[in-house]
Amino acid sequence: MRLADFRRLLPLALLSASMWCGAAPHIPADGSQVVERLPSRADPVQRELLRLRGELSRQPGDLGLATTLARRYIEQARIEGDPRYLGYAEAALAPWWKENQPPEQVLVLRATLRQSTHQFGAALADLDLAVKRDSDNVQAWLTRATVQMVTGDLAAARGSCMRLYSRAPALVVQTCLSSVGSIAGDGAVSYRRLLELQARRPPDTPDIGIWVQTLLAEMAARAGDDAAAEGHFRKALGFKAPDSYLLGAWADFLLNHGRAEEVARLLKDKTRVDALLLRYALALAAMKSPEAAAQTAALGARFDAAQLRGDTVHRREQARFELALRADAAAAVRLAKANWAVQKEPADLRILADCALASGDPDAARLVRDWLRSSRIEDRRIAATAARLRVPA
Repeated sequence: MRLADFRRLLPLALLSASMWCGAAPHIPADGSQVVERLPSRADPVQRELLRLRGELSRQPGDLGLATTLARRYIEQARIEGDPRYLGYAEAALAPWWKENQPPEQVLVLRATLRQSTHQFGAALADLDLAVKRDSDNVQAWLTRATVQMVTGDLAAARGSCMRLYSRAPALVVQTCLSSVGSIAGDGAVSYRRLLELQARRPPDTPDIGIWVQTLLAEMAARAGDDAAAEGHFRKALGFKAPDSYLLGAWADFLLNHGRAEEVARLLKDKTRVDALLLRYALALAAMKSPEAAAQTAALGARFDAAQLRGDTVHRREQARFELALRADAAAAVRLAKANWAVQKEPADLRILADCALASGDPDAARLVRDWLRSSRIEDRRIAATAARLRVPA
């Protein structure tokens, strides 16, 4: 696959379903409907989106225009953490959205959008159809591996990564494999292989660079090498304006090391994203700031509104909110268990373990112990919490 294709596809593969903690995306009736005036129309990105929207409104059946606009919206959703862009992307694909056999490019984009709202089964069905039609579809294999990792099907995720051999650059293949290996008992080997390969073959684009360095940072942090983790985080932050996932991961690292003041400075102007507002509120609470109560109340109102809408995408973050900011361990563990039934990333296991310990819930404790045994995930912090859990025979 050509490098130009990777500049187009990689941001879609990096869309992590677990980061969407805001409101469910509003889906306009069509791609030309104006829902809200986006900020900074002088921004080149916004000018491009405005141009594409105008062209699509004049030619609503143009598949190339629709998929280009949807892709750009998804990229912005990843960068800004704003779920409204996902609704705009779905609207752009409206003419094909409900088809059982849409064009291949629509299948992959629809799967990406479905995984963002935890419709993992439907996303995998789209991806299976896409790779059946074209086994060389790198975007489909990458997205498939992402969904399988999120849902805890690690063997299948490794298989999807393996299908990238001879189809994608070596660094992309190894990053995919290391993502799986790092949570499946091969943390040290996965880290070393990726570290050595990225040194020999530096990333060709900022998106790949951020992906690689963020993964290396998370692997180093799970292994307890905090100095290496911080170095990788800083390299990732140095590529370009960081996306919401990187900001959240870096903020968590800082919070775990008692550096709340840095988190407050980092996120003060980024609280439109619920996941980042949570970390900002946690930082303020750690600092005993007078502003903490107001930010906690604002976040609570967002979560309460989401519950009224039936929006369950944000359960992991809400469990963390209930545990750390409302001190309601019973509510937190209920949310953490409901979240675990849907997705099984390291952060999901971490909050489940924390809630199990705080609440004394034996079922949650058993879930943690069972997953540690079956996945063989190596995570210093989770292991320390799990060691304190009491699991009845």
